[in-house]
Amino acid sequence: QVQLVESGGGLVQAGGSLRLSCAASGSIISINAMGWYRQAPGKQRELVATITSGGSTNYADAVKGRFTISRDNAKKMVSLQMNNLKPEDTAVYYCNADLRAWGLVYRADFWGQGTQVTVSS
Repeated sequence: QVQLVESGGGLVQAGGSLRLSCAASGSIISINAMGWYRQAPGKQRELVATITSGGSTNYADAVKGRFTISRDNAKKMVSLQMNNLKPEDTAVYYCNADLRAWGLVYRADFWGQGTQVTVSS
């Protein structure tokens, strides 16, 4: 069984910073891309940032220059450093991992339970 557990959400004023972390555990064979997505009330879930096992990154235009994604392959962790936060960054943030696990024939996407980020103006 595979689990992704996020931590680090909270309430912050505009211009502030937060750091999200996500730890993957369970019967994992290998992890390909990891990433962060977010969903604001009344909106669809959207990509925030992804990072491959080799360290290549991809960011949504809305967060470029403000957010930084990183990962620790040995610890099976991915983090998201969020600086200069804006009220429009308010959302539930979800960790995602594309991985292979024992008992699965194919690679699969796994999701964390989500962590709330609220930015006040």
